[in-house]
Amino acid sequence: MTYRYLGLQLDDRLDWSANTDILYRKGQSRLYFLRRLRGGSLKKRDEMRLDKLVRQVASVVGVELDSVEEKEGDEAEEQEEEQQVMEPWTGSANGRACTCDCEAESVPSKPTITSPLDTTSVPPSPAYSRLMDCMPECPYHKPLGFESGLVTSDQIACSNQEQYVGWFSAWTPGKARLNSQGYGCAWLSKFQDTNQWLQIDLLEVRVVSGILTQGRCDADEWMTKYSLQYRTFEHLNWIYYKDQTGNNRVFYGNSDRSSMVQNLLRPPIVARYIRLLPLGWHTRIAIRMEVLTCMNKCT
Repeated sequence: MTYRYLGLQLDDRLDWSANTDILYRKGQSRLYFLRRLRGGSLKKRDEMRLDKLVRQVASVVGVELDSVEEKEGDEAEEQEEEQQVMEPWTGSANGRACTCDCEAESVPSKPTITSPLDTTSVPPSPAYSRLMDCMPECPYHKPLGFESGLVTSDQIACSNQEQYVGWFSAWTPGKARLNSQGYGCAWLSKFQDTNQWLQIDLLEVRVVSGILTQGRCDADEWMTKYSLQYRTFEHLNWIYYKDQTGNNRVFYGNSDRSSMVQNLLRPPIVARYIRLLPLGWHTRIAIRMEVLTCMNKCT
């Protein structure tokens, strides 16, 4: 739980993590509009004002930043990247266009597994490796079936599931379905700490490309950030999804009860089991979700 005090956002531990999260999200939104502004035709006076702002930011963070008059190629690349981050989920099976050539030869839909007892490595075929090289840039996304019901309740588990009795029996992990409505419309964690998890069994090894989340439909309860674990077989150790620096990636979640937040995995992961581990929440850990899988068809 977070509290606002003297303009700061603090949590139960009274450290800076919650306030940093708020500042990060505000900074990302302001950077988006700043880049859009810089992409237009600016008067010299406006360019000078923006350059002054950039210099002030650089002095605060202690690093050298590019001025407004940077190369047009870099600017276009930044705008494209920002639009990819901000893009809404359309609900379509083909959420994004794919422009790379993945149809040059037949590509298997999942890796070739030599033996389920091999706990050290899962060697993919050469064709599959080429598919994975393509996927970080241009996958098709298809919902696995939380919302449609194709994913059964038996495939979804959570921590302390044996304790879901009485009132909690209406808020079991099988209720964690995108756009679910009415009483029992989400999974509610019985305990509010970072030891909780929500686990999905895909029934077979799949290529997972993204996660969509919502909060509880009938109350202001949602997950604000989470990490992700995955594994190919049940007897293997869980693997954290990492960021570019090698740290466990923190995915930012919801800020209200109804909006859908999409986090795409670049690169995607190959797994049968995935786990969401809540790291932050508003009032209570509450999740409605959908899993996106990669399609190997390109246009």
